Amino acid sequence: MADPNIAQKAPYRVDVEAGGRYFWCACGKSQDQPFCDGSHQGGEFLPVRYDAPEDATLFFCGCKRTGTAPLCDGTHNGL
Repeated sequence: MADPNIAQKAPYRVDVEAGGRYFWCACGKSQDQPFCDGSHQGGEFLPVRYDAPEDATLFFCGCKRTGTAPLCDGTHNGL
């Protein structure tokens, strides 16, 4: 399996709304980071769905190497 593109070496701060459904870009190619715009088509990566249980400010992974997809786990600090 190839490594995904690094969209940025920092997380994306996103305000999510309770009941909202979000699709995090796992390939790193989307022009709508951190969310999927379909750029993964034909590749080996698929977006990761996140269903927000409550209103919150979250940090979605930008380096695409997190172990807690779609949220940042600090992996970017070692890149």
